[in-house]
Amino acid sequence: MMNHSENSRRNFIKKTALGTAILATENFFTENVKSASLLHEQNDISPWYKRITRWGQVNITEKDPLRYDIGWWRKYWKQTETQGVIVNAGGIVAYYPTHIPLHKKAEYLDDTDLFGELCSAAHEDGLAVFARMDSNRADETFYNAHPGWFATDAKGKPYRAGDLYITCINSPYYEDHIPSILTEIAEMYKPEGFTDNSWSGLGRESICYCEYCKNSFREKTGNEIPLEKNWNDKVYQQWIKWNYARRLEIWDLNNKTTKAAGGDFCIWSGMNSGSITGQSRSFRDYRAIANKAEIIMLDDQARTDDDGFQHNGETGKLIHGILGWDKLIPESMAMYQAHKPWFRLASKPEPEARIWMLEGIAGGIQPWWHMVSAYHEDRRMYHSPVRTFQWHKANEQYLLNRVPVANVGVVWSQNNTDFYGRDNASQLVEMPWRGMTQALMRARIPYLPVHIDDVDRDGEQFTVLVLPNVAAMSDEQIAAVRRFVQKGGSLIATGETSLYNEWGNKGSDFALADIFKAHITKEINQELPPPPEKFAGEAYHTYLRLTPELRRIVNGPHVPDEPVANGKRHPILKGFEETDILPFGGLLHPLSIDPGSEVLMTYIPQFPVYPPEKAYMTEPKTNIPGIIINTTSAGGRIIYLPADIDRQFAVGNLPDHGNLLKNIVLWTLQDELPIIVKGAGLIDIHLYEQKEKLILHLVNLTNQNTWRQPLDELITVGPLFISIKKKQAVKGEIHSLVSNKKLMARVSEDVISFEITSILDHEVIVIS
Repeated sequence: MMNHSENSRRNFIKKTALGTAILATENFFTENVKSASLLHEQNDISPWYKRITRWGQVNITEKDPLRYDIGWWRKYWKQTETQGVIVNAGGIVAYYPTHIPLHKKAEYLDDTDLFGELCSAAHEDGLAVFARMDSNRADETFYNAHPGWFATDAKGKPYRAGDLYITCINSPYYEDHIPSILTEIAEMYKPEGFTDNSWSGLGRESICYCEYCKNSFREKTGNEIPLEKNWNDKVYQQWIKWNYARRLEIWDLNNKTTKAAGGDFCIWSGMNSGSITGQSRSFRDYRAIANKAEIIMLDDQARTDDDGFQHNGETGKLIHGILGWDKLIPESMAMYQAHKPWFRLASKPEPEARIWMLEGIAGGIQPWWHMVSAYHEDRRMYHSPVRTFQWHKANEQYLLNRVPVANVGVVWSQNNTDFYGRDNASQLVEMPWRGMTQALMRARIPYLPVHIDDVDRDGEQFTVLVLPNVAAMSDEQIAAVRRFVQKGGSLIATGETSLYNEWGNKGSDFALADIFKAHITKEINQELPPPPEKFAGEAYHTYLRLTPELRRIVNGPHVPDEPVANGKRHPILKGFEETDILPFGGLLHPLSIDPGSEVLMTYIPQFPVYPPEKAYMTEPKTNIPGIIINTTSAGGRIIYLPADIDRQFAVGNLPDHGNLLKNIVLWTLQDELPIIVKGAGLIDIHLYEQKEKLILHLVNLTNQNTWRQPLDELITVGPLFISIKKKQAVKGEIHSLVSNKKLMARVSEDVISFEITSILDHEVIVIS
């Protein structure tokens, strides 16, 4: 006997088929409206998604059909050298006269066809069109017609977002309804492709118990959907993996649908976050998606105070690392205030928008201006992208078809985010990563993000791999790191790296203990207290003691029991000659240390902060190690930091922590850097190789709001003195793409040196 839900589904499919048949006879728009343009360049037969490098988007509101001045915006496309536009099409609401049952038209659309008019105008101007979908929610009318298609909690209550109901990723909404809309739009308007920033359904924080989910999970695993979140439960772990697999199925289904209706190059490309934690919470396996994608449409609109501008350059390199450097990553770059407090219709300061765009471009991202609403009373935002987009147009030959130069790889793992970070990934995974990468940026040491499953593939490029608290590792991932070290590679690992298996289950010892030459002491193998929330309270009042202690021979008051200064300090402790302690802020347990290793710092436990009369060390010295170093028979240098200096740098931004991390990396590199930049200021550097050229981006992050947005004033820095390792085919002719100056270089057999007198926002140097 057919149930109500299945009967509704079959009726829906019949109506959709009829609507599609009617549409096939209607000639709304044809391909011949497209002019000879970027879409049809005679000398380039590569797909459009490999050639369109500057995008624009007006995120249409439901009121915009009444006030969209298409003529003005067409002029703006030309002014900004825009090559492709993202235009709202359908999903929650339709901006065209849809024939799909329950596909609600935008409130003020009436009998007009805003999407069709914009698509036609863009094609006439030679622009590519990404039809934008928003496909995870529906209104009450839709819900009442198909209640079984919506996500429900354990009590059968539907999940809601405001007035809308959240649809289920396993229901006919995604299997039939969305594919029908994609087919309709592709056949009517012939857009180049489709994108969707809400494509992946209900997030990880909620469990759906609708009949479609129950049946699918039971069929795939033989189990019932777990009743609660429990990361140690194997069924819950299966539920996580099952959700990831379903999102990849949706990716494939939507691409199959759009290509069938619009041709082989009519791709569906979703949208993805610039945050690995955000991807995890949405069940989006970034590496698996990148292996399927022709282009990544990046929804990462602006910086946070924690990440800073440099996050955008880093994100470009991270995604290219899994996508490849031959594909494009356009990024939605907001011209309005895109983080709390949200001001959707007000312009952000132009310098804030500009530096975010320039950082993305430096990291291999393609610019995409983004505004909400087609009509603005605050018109300052119209100026924000113009200069950057025009500069990009003039210099794009140097911004594509290149590969980064770096000998430090920083390892990341989405599985570590899921199964070790779990519900505290921000503290356990993001902050160690952020502290390490910000220290590298601050020290002007080029680095590249490396997915842990690509260590074997990419490891040959690097002298050093850094594992910032990569705690959850599979046997094969452990083996890949071992192979890197066995070949002579150097390794830096922090925190609990390799202490957990791939499911986040804690081991009795580090899987890489023999490489670290450090072991968990079994009698104290208990959990540490959770790290304090950032800014929610003080860090632990702990320190690290440097060895050997030098205060007896340093100017200052002395006491009789001061230790004798015995020996020289290791180069890692350079710059700390006048102190025997460094602030730490974390907690440490004892470890047993193998022969052949050296401990450079030891732990000083907590003592009172208040009252000041009690602020003295009750246990001034322990043998608990904070930094352990050794060298391998293959010539590699190994540093293990039980003291999570990387996370503490992210928490407190203490210069001591940043300088210590810089020293650690330089020692493992044996000071072999591809580039050295000297001079004052906070400068993010990105170095690339392109055929017989070197291309250097320098982004000036020196400003009064470096760590707190928004930025509204740029500060010039300089001079900067630069030395770059010479590539064989590079002769040493230098010119600037920003100041347009030809610079004088000093060229030796191995090094090219030159000076840049000043930088305001950025500089790009081409060395040929």
